[in-house]
Amino acid sequence: MNAQWKTFLEGTGAEFNGSGCVVSFGNPQHELSAALNGNVFADLSHQGLLAVGGNDALEFLQGQFTNDLRHLGQDTSQLNGYCSAKGRLLASFRVIPEADGVLLRMPRAMIEPISKRLRMFVLRAAVTLEDIGDCRIRLGVSGPSVESEFGTLLPALPQAVDGITRSGGYTAIRLPGVHPRFEIHGDLEAMRRLWDTLNVRCAPVGEAAWGLLDIMAGIPTIHPQTSDAFVPQMVNLQLLGGVSFKKGCYPGQEVVARMQYLGTLKRRMYLARVSGEAQPRPGDDLFSPEGGEQSAGKVVDAQPHPDGGFMLLAVIQIASREAGDIRYGATDGPPLEFVDLPYPLAPVA
Repeated sequence: MNAQWKTFLEGTGAEFNGSGCVVSFGNPQHELSAALNGNVFADLSHQGLLAVGGNDALEFLQGQFTNDLRHLGQDTSQLNGYCSAKGRLLASFRVIPEADGVLLRMPRAMIEPISKRLRMFVLRAAVTLEDIGDCRIRLGVSGPSVESEFGTLLPALPQAVDGITRSGGYTAIRLPGVHPRFEIHGDLEAMRRLWDTLNVRCAPVGEAAWGLLDIMAGIPTIHPQTSDAFVPQMVNLQLLGGVSFKKGCYPGQEVVARMQYLGTLKRRMYLARVSGEAQPRPGDDLFSPEGGEQSAGKVVDAQPHPDGGFMLLAVIQIASREAGDIRYGATDGPPLEFVDLPYPLAPVA
């Protein structure tokens, strides 16, 4: 995290964990409730930024990622994925265009392994990769009336999901969400001003509250524990516009296309709530009583719910989900209570 920004956050009452991420502003339970029902804003330093530049950057990335970067304009961001040769996601991220390249926004822990892998294939191409997570200040803003709270500081906000506007030293990206939701980038002084403006009528929240909003929006995040575990369709990436089936080749493209056109999808991602004291972690196993000790699925991501228990996204065998109970951790573990995703699931052949 930017040292000056961290000092500023400490002055606002932010509490940090050992990784330097904002845990809360003193009342985590209230923050979770506020995130689901009110206007909130969050520091996004727990997310990393990988800058990819150079004359060959877009051409190089076009041959690596699941989505079609030719559709990327300066006013449009894009969900995307990076697969292994076996078609399994090594990472998922948002691609944000810049004048001299693009930014890849993903969990901080994913920046180094993805950067290292991309460098293996750059060869002689004119491509640069740089971790700039500490150089760019970012805030997330969400809420039913949050657009009006920006006032004159951000007069132009993107109206469509994935849209981008740039004005007054700020870059605003509209994200999917239960309420209007935005990711704002800017320099240190601009973001201090934005923080002070938002702090009048919105509640600051920690990393968990913002993560809960991602889960409620049905947006998968690939963590180190689940890297190389899921084909894009298993985490609904194609339903979120993160996969193009008309672009050229990329690693794993044949596997992804075969699953799409031959109807071989046997696992998909669901939204659910589970009780218990221990927070589920990415990669934790789920079980079906009918399936015995064989795993019926894995947790993609999970965050606490303000009313107790945890909300989670999980990739589960479709047949096991349709057959009945799915339980966390063991065949006699707490059952998952399924909740409708905010987008329709496509029929499976």
